[in-house]
Amino acid sequence: MLKLEIIVWLFATMIISAVITPFIRKLAFRWGAVDDPNKRRVNKIPMPTLGGLAIFIAYTIATMFLLRNQMPTQSLYGIFAGELIIILTGVIDDIYVLKPRQKVLGISLAALAVYFLGNVQMNTIGLPFLGNIGLGWLSLPITWIWILAITNAVNLIDGLDGLATGVAVIALTTMGITGMFFLNVGNTYVSIMIFALVASCLGFLPYNFFPARIYLGDTGSLFIGFMISVFSLNGLKNATFITVIIPVIILGVPITDTVYAILRRMLNKQPISHADKHHLHHRLMQIGLTHRQTVLVIYGIALIFSFISLLYPISNLWGTILLTVATLLGLELFVEAIGLVGKNRQPLLNAIKTVVKNNTSKDNH
Repeated sequence: MLKLEIIVWLFATMIISAVITPFIRKLAFRWGAVDDPNKRRVNKIPMPTLGGLAIFIAYTIATMFLLRNQMPTQSLYGIFAGELIIILTGVIDDIYVLKPRQKVLGISLAALAVYFLGNVQMNTIGLPFLGNIGLGWLSLPITWIWILAITNAVNLIDGLDGLATGVAVIALTTMGITGMFFLNVGNTYVSIMIFALVASCLGFLPYNFFPARIYLGDTGSLFIGFMISVFSLNGLKNATFITVIIPVIILGVPITDTVYAILRRMLNKQPISHADKHHLHHRLMQIGLTHRQTVLVIYGIALIFSFISLLYPISNLWGTILLTVATLLGLELFVEAIGLVGKNRQPLLNAIKTVVKNNTSKDNH
C-alpha cells in the first residue's frame, strides 16, 4: 500500500472516532456507565464513561478493514482476542465497578491470549557485558508482569480530563517513530497499528479534553495501556538494554506515578491498592495549578520523556548509562520538590542541602 494511502486511512480513522464518540456518550448514560461526583473525583456533575469504546471501535475498523492488507493474520487476530477480553473487563468495570483483583484477572487473561495466540512475548534479553540470555520458562511470567504493569500504570493516571488520552498520544507517537526509524523491528505493520491507535485517540480527545463531555473510563485506560504494553513487546522479542529502556522512558509519566504510589503506600503501611489523592496530577493541583494547567504541565513532562527516549538510539553505551542516571536524578528531584512521596520524604534534596551547607562559608554580614 502506498504511504499516502496509509495516511488517508489514518485520517479516516480519526474522523470515525470523532463521529462515533457522541453515540457512545449516549450509550454510556443508557447503560449506567456514569461517574458520579464524590470526594475522590474532580467532576462536579455526573460524567459518562465508556469513552474507550469509541477508540476501540475506530481502531478495530482501521486494523480489520481499512489497513487490513498491512497486517499479518495470526498476529492481528491473536492480539484482537486480547483486546476483546480487556474491553469486556473495562466495560463491566465502568458499569458495575470491579474489585482490583478482578481487574487483574481480566488483564491476565488478555495477556495469556496475546502470548499464546498473538505470539507477543519476550524470549531473550541482551545485557551490557553479559551478552544474550535466553529467558526460557521465564518468558511467560516476565511478559505477563510487563503487560500487567504498563496497563495498570496508564489506568492510574486517568484522573483528569484528557490526561491519559493526551499522554498516550505522545507516548504512542514516540513509539511509532522509534519503531519505524530506530529499532529495526522489521515489521512496519507494528508502527502502522500504533499510528492507527494514535488516530483513534486524537478523534476522541476533543470530547475528553477539559472541560470533558465524556471520560475514557476503565474501558479506555485499560485498553490503551494494554495496547501500549503489547506494541512495546513487539520490539522486545529479543530484548536489549536499549529496547527495554526506551518504552520505559517513553512511559515515564505513568510509570513514575505508579512506582511512587506503591512506594508511598508501603512507607505509610497501606495496601498497594489503597486509593489516595497524592498522585502526580493531585499534587500539581494541590500546589496551585488549575485543572487545565495541570494537564498541560504533565503533557510537557511526557514530551520531555519522549525527547529523552529518542536520544537513546543515537547514544553509545556510556552515553546511555549517563543519560539514564541523569534522567533518574532529575526525576527524583522533581518528585521530591512536589512532595509526591510525602512532604517530609526528600532524601536527595536534604543530601544536597547538607553538602551545600558543609561546603560553603557562613555569611557573617
